[in-house]
Amino acid sequence: MTSIYLAPWRIDPTVRPAVVDSHGGRHRIAIANLARAIAAALDVAGAPSPGSVGLILSDDAELAGLNESQLGHEGPTDVLSFPLLPPEAFPAHAGDTDRGPVPPPGDAATFTGPPGRRIHIGDIVVSVERAADQAASGRGGQTGNVQWSTTDELRLLVTHGALHLCGWDHADPIEEGEMRTLEQRLLAAGR
Repeated sequence: MTSIYLAPWRIDPTVRPAVVDSHGGRHRIAIANLARAIAAALDVAGAPSPGSVGLILSDDAELAGLNESQLGHEGPTDVLSFPLLPPEAFPAHAGDTDRGPVPPPGDAATFTGPPGRRIHIGDIVVSVERAADQAASGRGGQTGNVQWSTTDELRLLVTHGALHLCGWDHADPIEEGEMRTLEQRLLAAGR
């Protein structure tokens, strides 16, 4: 699949052959919309640029395997992120209790790579199967009580995954609240 350029970002999508619906057809996925959601999250999180992100759209089987091998958790999940940069490559953010207060605007952490090279920020892997199920059954929105389209659920999941690439987490209740608020703000702005 062709890379999508949204300056200063490049999103490299891959759609696995297993991404089919229950009738044997492919899910209709607006990859460009997902790329825009990722780019918006990278912008807001202050990711070093120019940068690239891999986006892999897959199924429950692949996510279950990755969840087990990478995190030691059994069963499928909706999204996994594989950051390649340390948290220090991004500005501190609200709720980030590990690094102290949020720096003033324009005071982002510095990351330097080879000159003239695009920095690969990481990869996001999404189970389209899980997203479709969560959306249809009203278990979407990360809260488990939102019924909306598969497209909206996928936008949320890639936004969530991109924020994870940029050092955001939801293990701490304060940071989780900040992350959820930011996700909702980004989704509303992207409509």
